[in-house]
Amino acid sequence: MAIHLLLATNNQGKVAEYLAFLEALPLVLVTPSQAGIMTAPEETGGTFEENALLKARYYAERSGLLTLADDSGLEVDVLNGGPGIYSARYGGPGASDADRVEKLLKALEGVPWEQRTAKFRCVVALVSPDGTEDTFHGAREGYVTLEARGNNGFGYDPVFFLPTLGQTMAELSSKAKNQLSHRAEAACKAVQRLQKETILAQ
Repeated sequence: MAIHLLLATNNQGKVAEYLAFLEALPLVLVTPSQAGIMTAPEETGGTFEENALLKARYYAERSGLLTLADDSGLEVDVLNGGPGIYSARYGGPGASDADRVEKLLKALEGVPWEQRTAKFRCVVALVSPDGTEDTFHGAREGYVTLEARGNNGFGYDPVFFLPTLGQTMAELSSKAKNQLSHRAEAACKAVQRLQKETILAQ
């Protein structure tokens, strides 16, 4: 019998990525909307880990399912680590990905390339209905470009440049991104833990 795992997001970009990360496991992925949960917790944590755990606990409690949540964002060195945990809220209520990217590029106007260093961070939290909790971390370093490039991915992917590949995250294929992104690193660690869980062997 397959185990149901609630994926604590309705973001279709994230859902697609996690479907790829978890495809080898005997899991049925369920989103909050599919579980009939139409509310969301307020992200009041001060770190990515706190927010990931907050979301995972919220949905695990309401669904009674093993729940996976993540919190991720872009830390730009010259912005003192911003937008950081506010990455998804950067630009204000109702802002689109394009709006947030535009605001970021404006904030970095005039900043020379060598000072445009940044890091994508992701923390995945796994919470069981019995209260068992685990967190897994991933990070990827790069630069913020002068303009958006590429149409794949979402969020800040079009302006996050990977110097070792000479491309932005949004210029990579989905397969390539899912092998080296910050979310892939954290998710891979979560998958390894799920593979060891006796609950999956029942």
